[in-house]
Amino acid sequence: MPEGSTHAAPVATTLRGADLPAGLDALADPPDALHVSGTWPGAPLVAIVGARAATAYGLAIAHRLAGDLARLGYAIVSGLARGIDAAAHVGALEAGGLTVAVLPGSLDTITPPSNAPLARRIERHGALAAEWAHGMPATRGLFLRRNRLIAGVARATVVVEAAGRSGALSTAAVARHLGRPVLAVPGDIDRPSSRGCLELLRGGARVCAGAADVLASLDAVAPALPSPAGSDGPRVFAGVPAASNDASRVAAALEPEPRSLDTLARHAGVTPERVLGALLQLEWAGVAIAHPGPRWSRAGGAAG
Repeated sequence: MPEGSTHAAPVATTLRGADLPAGLDALADPPDALHVSGTWPGAPLVAIVGARAATAYGLAIAHRLAGDLARLGYAIVSGLARGIDAAAHVGALEAGGLTVAVLPGSLDTITPPSNAPLARRIERHGALAAEWAHGMPATRGLFLRRNRLIAGVARATVVVEAAGRSGALSTAAVARHLGRPVLAVPGDIDRPSSRGCLELLRGGARVCAGAADVLASLDAVAPALPSPAGSDGPRVFAGVPAASNDASRVAAALEPEPRSLDTLARHAGVTPERVLGALLQLEWAGVAIAHPGPRWSRAGGAAG
């Protein structure tokens, strides 16, 4: 049965045509309109989706991954459901980032009702979005219809935990059809909530063990661009948005060959003290690797 709902009355902006968020026009059945409460992020979006009946492991991974990506300048999109979705929204918010919740019914129907306080937080630090402004209850079929919107606006989709018939797999299927990266977090092979991720991995999804894997998947779709002629600035990577936060600047300054703290500071335009703080975040996220010296390089050699 679909999750229950309760009514709220947010003030909405209706987006149509060229004003629709980027990516929705690639869908086979794009929405006629999208009703938005809050402010749609200007940052690129990554979808993090998964099981409602999530394990403690899955919740922790979703929370950490969303926070790491938020610190790198990404916004997180998910479906406000219990479990993985909620953990991803909260992870982004607690990292000081932005998040979008796409609702399965109308904008005045928060589903599930228990996540209404979270929805209010998301309105202040991102957006709620739905195909209908009011009066549409969240019936079973609308959850699948909603999932295509999540995949449509996301640069990449990460499934953290999913049973064999999880709705999160429909989000992944749409992302794959659109040619967007699909990643899955490995889990215990004998755990029911891992079966969907296992099938995705068997079908060619990328392994996601952290934010570095998401960045690498985006770089593989749109490889790194060289610096402009005569520029001493860092290369621009598809996987690192041009955001103003320190972590994204330092991530863009990393190279496959180790660089010193002073070199990173010069290329990132950030003081050495702030570079150190950013590097701690990037090491935790699996984006940076520390070397003796001390020096740091980009994990995975994605800049190649």
